[in-house]
Amino acid sequence: MLDSTLPDFVMDEHNKTAPKQELSFVVGGEVSLRQDPWWWLVAAVAAIIGLLVIVWPVPFREIVVFARDGVLVTIIVTVSSYFLIIILGLLGGLGRISKKKLVFGISTLYVEVVRGIPLLVQLIAWYFASPVFIQKLGLWLNSQPLIEYRANPIITAIVAITVCYGAYMSEIVRSGIQSVPRGQMEAARSLGMSHFQAMRYVVLPQAFRVILPPMGNEFISLLKDSSLVSVVAVADLTRRGREFMSAHFNPIETWLMVALLYLVMTIVAARVVSYIEKRSKYERY
Repeated sequence: MLDSTLPDFVMDEHNKTAPKQELSFVVGGEVSLRQDPWWWLVAAVAAIIGLLVIVWPVPFREIVVFARDGVLVTIIVTVSSYFLIIILGLLGGLGRISKKKLVFGISTLYVEVVRGIPLLVQLIAWYFASPVFIQKLGLWLNSQPLIEYRANPIITAIVAITVCYGAYMSEIVRSGIQSVPRGQMEAARSLGMSHFQAMRYVVLPQAFRVILPPMGNEFISLLKDSSLVSVVAVADLTRRGREFMSAHFNPIETWLMVALLYLVMTIVAARVVSYIEKRSKYERY
């Protein structure tokens, strides 16, 4: 304990550190950086891309100009698929905890079968096999639109990715729902809520806070795996890179720039996911 007879300036020097020490023991009182330091990595990668484009416009600037529409296609396929994956994963996750045997059986069969088949195989099957099946179905039904059906590469890729990743998202949602204490559901029902209302307003909001990190990781993985759609005639970033390399015979420069473009998109996605996690973080007591 400090002597009260000490000069005021000595007491002031001591008190300057006291609030900081006390705040360290208060939940939420920790000193945190407003700026995520990993954004500097995004800036560094973007600076490397800019430097390559400025210093060596041939071929790096040509690669960026040629592949810019591929970047847009990659983003469209990833974002569109992810929103559909969330919906399918929610339905699959609810089915996996359903007490109705038929719903539980269909959901479990879907998850177990789809998770056992590689995404590349599913993409090829959806693009090459599904049109044949639809055309044969059209012959059987004598339907001219079905007979003349041709697969749209982007739509087919989105459907295939949604079906594949939806199985993994179903398991994430199921684990999140089951992590919520059963007493939450019982308390909601005791207040007069129906099962649907309790699930919507009480259980799912808590579950989504738990599953937010793995959902973010799924988005990052999806962004990288979207490069596989290039095998089914989707003009994404990977396919554009392959076309440029075939025309100019410079694999090192081409795939270096393609890798950097994927890297900057992935890091930005990771930072956005991290920001959302921090905003939705809550303390458990």
